[in-house]
Amino acid sequence: MKILLVEDNRDLALNITEYFENKNYTIDYAADGPTGLNLLLGETYDVVVLDVMLPGMDGFRLCEQMREHNNIEVPVIMLTARDREQDKLKGFSVGADDYLIKPFSLPELEARLHALVRRASQSVLGQKNLVVADLVYNPATMSFKRGDVKLSLKPVPRKILVLLMQKANHVVTRQELEQEIWHDDPPDSEVLRSHIYAIRSEINKSSSINLLHTIRGTGYILGETEF
Repeated sequence: MKILLVEDNRDLALNITEYFENKNYTIDYAADGPTGLNLLLGETYDVVVLDVMLPGMDGFRLCEQMREHNNIEVPVIMLTARDREQDKLKGFSVGADDYLIKPFSLPELEARLHALVRRASQSVLGQKNLVVADLVYNPATMSFKRGDVKLSLKPVPRKILVLLMQKANHVVTRQELEQEIWHDDPPDSEVLRSHIYAIRSEINKSSSINLLHTIRGTGYILGETEF
């Protein structure tokens, strides 16, 4: 496993680095946001351990940059001393995959990294374009098109839409979506609704045919048939 650690606390960074190097992992280190982003642009990693409070560019901004502007889909776990729900939601909204509150144990960090890498590797096996009516997702470029129109979605709506396309014409419950996106820290239901609204607005902007349907009290279904 090749890890990128972006952390400005030298003592913590040293502890993490020594722990993983002693277990024969490869780990690169950056002490600030811009250096971390440059490493991501020039190297390939299996997972990123990203502190929130960083000089030059904080972890939220770095994660947003790598997802929105550079389409880097490597799994990210964010480290922070702040355990407020709004901070966690912000991390997930910019594309983080997991969240770990300081202080934490290094074995727990290791276990979480393995889980992230395993989930990411399973998701890319045998990837093909996902197609629902005239809506197409290309996993190689991580891009969506409806007909000839390219769609633009932020990281969380993008993940939700991929899940809905993978289960096209089947009901996906709110609980399934929340568990897949936010794991054990789901936000209130309004957050998911706002993402669904953003998806529906984007995929319907070039077509009069609605593909995303709400199953009241249950969840959502993606398909041509009206439900």
